[in-house]
Amino acid sequence: MSPSGFSGGAGAPAPAPPSRITAYVASIAGLGITSIALVFFASLTSQTLTQIPVWTTVFLAAAAIAGEVKPVRLLREDGEERTLSTSAPFVLALVPVAGVAIAVAAQLVASLADDVLHRREVRKSLFNSAQYALSVIAARAVYAWLAGVPFFGGSTVVTADDLLPLFAAGIAMIGVNWVLVAGVVRLSTGNTLATVLREDIRDLALTNVVLLSVGGIAAVVASDGTALLLLLAAPVVAAHLFTMAAARHAHDATHDSLTGLRNRGQLYYELDRALEAPAAYPSLGPGLVLLDLDHFKDFNDTLGHPVGDEILRQVGTRLVEVAPESASVHRLGGDEFAVVVHGPVSEARRVAADLLSALDAPIRIDGLELLVRASAGVAVAPVHGEDGETLMKNADIALYHAKLERDRISTFSPEFDINTVERLRLLADLRTALDAKQLYLVYQPQVAIATGGMVGVEALIRWRHPERGLVRADEFIPLAENSGLIFPLTAFVLDESLAQVARWRRLGHEFRIAVNLSARHLSDQGLPQQVATALARHRVPASSLVLEVTETAILSDPARADLVLRALRRLGVSIAIDDYGTGNASLSYLKRLEIDELKIDRSFVSNIGADHHDLIIVRSTIALALALDLRVVAEGIEDAATVDELRGLGSVIGQGYHLGMPVPAAEIDALLATEPSPADAGTTERP
Repeated sequence: MSPSGFSGGAGAPAPAPPSRITAYVASIAGLGITSIALVFFASLTSQTLTQIPVWTTVFLAAAAIAGEVKPVRLLREDGEERTLSTSAPFVLALVPVAGVAIAVAAQLVASLADDVLHRREVRKSLFNSAQYALSVIAARAVYAWLAGVPFFGGSTVVTADDLLPLFAAGIAMIGVNWVLVAGVVRLSTGNTLATVLREDIRDLALTNVVLLSVGGIAAVVASDGTALLLLLAAPVVAAHLFTMAAARHAHDATHDSLTGLRNRGQLYYELDRALEAPAAYPSLGPGLVLLDLDHFKDFNDTLGHPVGDEILRQVGTRLVEVAPESASVHRLGGDEFAVVVHGPVSEARRVAADLLSALDAPIRIDGLELLVRASAGVAVAPVHGEDGETLMKNADIALYHAKLERDRISTFSPEFDINTVERLRLLADLRTALDAKQLYLVYQPQVAIATGGMVGVEALIRWRHPERGLVRADEFIPLAENSGLIFPLTAFVLDESLAQVARWRRLGHEFRIAVNLSARHLSDQGLPQQVATALARHRVPASSLVLEVTETAILSDPARADLVLRALRRLGVSIAIDDYGTGNASLSYLKRLEIDELKIDRSFVSNIGADHHDLIIVRSTIALALALDLRVVAEGIEDAATVDELRGLGSVIGQGYHLGMPVPAAEIDALLATEPSPADAGTTERP
């Protein structure tokens, strides 16, 4: 039957006291048990049970039980999963075909089987059985009244003239069920009965019309025997399978594929819904808790991304276990999670503390015990924002403050905006740095493993701030990407690096230079013309330039990225996939995109001497790339043993501190002076 029975109310701002919920459940259970006893006693004394068609009744009862214990799983617009039992049409058919006692008995067996399967506590099981029985009894009463048959009558043949009374009986059955269950939900959540019913009607009305129609058909054909009833099995099973497939697709669209948690889109939906709901107490939120794992990048770099993924999965599981029932847990991407909390600031901070405490115990992965810590930022409506975006921004500022001050939990305060001002100041300094020649390039050699000769370099930008000293690239590059300053920054790198390539070519050294592109460049259809102009200005052939993009950058806007990359390749520029293996769609874009080079991520390469799995991955990737006629660059070569391992895997280019640190152009000149040019060295690397 639909909707599902009592399984515990969700928390909310103003739920009823537990005593009221207990009294309501007890009264419904008492009324239901009394009604069941009266129906069974009256039916037995009227001797109507001997008139029922046995096999038809058995079939309908079995179908009802199966529909209850194997419900259809649906996904609501808010990402909440709910179940829809398909027992209703078969119970409804039993009402005229087998009489009220058999219909009630079938529904009771189905309900109890489902409760036992899900190990529901006794009081919930009693309530479910009682409200289902009352629903079926109401259906029989309506049918008997409209069809003109005795309430305790036996089996009747349903004709087309009886469909309207039967359909009305089905509406009564589902309506009583809805109202009784909604009463529990109303008391548990504090919402009005009208609100609870309105949400259910919106989600399930059309589905129940279809189910009641199936029940009417089943009742009509029941008089012709079980064989015709079997024909109903196919469309019911097909509808079940199609609905399950649709639910899976809906789930994938609203949930994170790695952890199974709701995603960023569902976070904003949940916040908007909570903010729009009329609140009994305006100061009670909703609140937003943002969590970010501390030093998570170290786990990825040291242990590899598979271990990092498993950490995220276990963290997600722990957060769900300790979050209140009324809260929703989301993964926003990377190592950032969010929890929507219903309550004041004190409740949001309490939940934040519980979430962080859930990570106190070590996370165990493949024999390792890893201590994972996190920081949390808290923002609560309306004091910290009256819309989802403002809450998100202020919770993020609070999180940044928690990390900066090592507070672990920080609640937003307007004074924290000084941190945002500090970032803006750094961004302003970066604009100045472009004109004041504070930015410069260093170059890291790329070496053919087979010959030891340098075949290329990667250009890397550095910033020496007049007051801060050396500013790390991972500090200012994200600022540039978010502000749009990444475009003049990349123009600077292109101009400087191509000028160096032109100078090296005049000295007789012809090799490639690699320049990194951000995700924003792959949405810029003016980039190919910018690159062409820079190549022409420095009179450097396009074949000398390699533009590196990451898998994540490609996946951010695949269609536009495809157009931009194809235009660049038409110029003769090479395209390299940087950090290959750390994304999630490698093979798909290798098939679709035209690329020239794979750079295998350091997380796989650096440990191939010690980790057999990493060696297999690297060896297979190299074989695949070479078979596709791609160049292969192995990053993260930190020792001679790694070079020895790679030497037997094919024509591979190496990059890493063991082969050469990122150094100024003058030091590359010194290296070039000690070795022949790549053309004279006779390297076997692919062009």
